[in-house]
Amino acid sequence: MKRPSPNIVTRFLDICFASAGLLVFLPFGILIAIWIKLDSRGPVFYKQVRVGKNGKDFRLIKFRSMSSGSDKKGLLTVGGNDSRITSAGSILRKYKVDEIPQLMNVLTGDMSMVGPRPEVRKYVQLYTEEQKQILKVKPGITDLASITYKNENEMLAGSLDPEQTYIQYILPHKIQLNMNYINNPSLQNYFSITLKTISRVFFKRSAHAG
Repeated sequence: MKRPSPNIVTRFLDICFASAGLLVFLPFGILIAIWIKLDSRGPVFYKQVRVGKNGKDFRLIKFRSMSSGSDKKGLLTVGGNDSRITSAGSILRKYKVDEIPQLMNVLTGDMSMVGPRPEVRKYVQLYTEEQKQILKVKPGITDLASITYKNENEMLAGSLDPEQTYIQYILPHKIQLNMNYINNPSLQNYFSITLKTISRVFFKRSAHAG
């Protein structure tokens, strides 16, 4: 009997995990939505165009954690004291709760639970031909780069030129880390990255930033 392909198994796991996550999180999501609305003006969700598989654009969904229109002042978040972050947003970002609505992106098939974090078009246009290999797979909610650069905002806050630091050093290293997963997209790596992400969020003191 022919075994199902890894892509089919991964898609099945994505649907199971995303569906279960949304059902479990729904009551908390309603409370968070009310909190966001009371905390600052603007919509509950923040939608941003990101580049997905094969270079196709899609709208990534997050709980809004910044003042409306903040992306016009820059695409990078610099440090935990970025003045654009709302009071509610600082808590949501600290525990990565703002990322949970992306489970809807997983259900629609634009994203996977595990895969390279999707970038905005501005930075994708800087990819070399070799780096564009990461566009051959679905982007994910979590990846090796997210685990390694869990303190990315603080790193950028300490830079004299955050934009250039991100483009010249952080972005290339992120792509290099994600190529490891792309070249070995096994279920073992899928679960390993998922468990490391859970550890990073809930047990921050023991998590390691490379």
